[in-house]
Amino acid sequence: MDITIAVDAMGGDFAPIEVVKGALESLSIDSKLKIILVGHLETIKSILKQESGQDNHPKIEIIHASQVIGMDETPVKALKTKKDSSIAVAARLVKEHRAQSLVSLGNTGVLVASATLTLRHLKKVKRCGIAVPLPTLGGNPCIMMDMGANVNCKAENLLQYAQMASIYAHEVFGVKEPRVGLLNVGEETEKGNDLVKESFGLLQNANINFAGNVEGRDIYTGEYDVIVCDGFVGNVVLKTSEGLASMIIKALKDNLKSSMRTKLGAALSMPAFKQLKKQLDHTEWGGAIVLGLNGTVIVGHGSSKSNSVKNAIKCAHQSIKYSINDKIIEELSV
Repeated sequence: MDITIAVDAMGGDFAPIEVVKGALESLSIDSKLKIILVGHLETIKSILKQESGQDNHPKIEIIHASQVIGMDETPVKALKTKKDSSIAVAARLVKEHRAQSLVSLGNTGVLVASATLTLRHLKKVKRCGIAVPLPTLGGNPCIMMDMGANVNCKAENLLQYAQMASIYAHEVFGVKEPRVGLLNVGEETEKGNDLVKESFGLLQNANINFAGNVEGRDIYTGEYDVIVCDGFVGNVVLKTSEGLASMIIKALKDNLKSSMRTKLGAALSMPAFKQLKKQLDHTEWGGAIVLGLNGTVIVGHGSSKSNSVKNAIKCAHQSIKYSINDKIIEELSV
């Protein structure tokens, strides 16, 4: 099956150069993969020729978009004034079935809003949410949802997040019966705000492997495959985790350079340090899927370089390959 992915070539801190390079690198994922790069045609064309040595690449198409949305623009204003932005054009390509997925490293709020308005929700899905795979001590990632798409959730939204993220963990990461936790300030059932308490009752009676309330310290243990929360809390967790990971890596580097003895120890332990950096580096995951939309949408990190762009495209490819949306529709129709 041919898989075509529309990539917002203008989104991200290092766009369009790193996005184009990442798109080229991603072609090794699958011989049937095709990429549509959306953005300023002449600029992308020049970079593509420079990086690939070809005037017309057989696996990459370029579609012009005259506008670019900045990282600081609000969704409402951007959607009204920039209908020909690279994000909007890429979303329309998915709606028109010219592509099966949209990948963007640009403004997350605008991406989610544009994709929601253009593609709409899957049947019976009330709200979409961002599902982010976080590294754990257990090896397999913990899928957290929602990480920022919906800051004002209802209990039924968290229930659907648990159902959708469980399907994602099972199909893409091979978890037989994903263990689901509800993020709370304590494990006791009587703790939490009204949203959490109501959500607990729904999750407890749902056809999922619900394990109860979990605390923030449980996210990275590997004991849980899926953890659900509202988008406000989830986004705070995500940004805090990224900041902490960066601090640990920097502090480790600084301490290892502090003396000849530590430098020698660092040299001997370099393979382990490289593996640790890879585990903690958010760009290694490439992108996070927006579950619940009538099309596959991947949010990439704004600071991504080519390898992360490649991984974001890989994330889109896997979601299409395993028919995640079809399985969500099937699950919610029961």
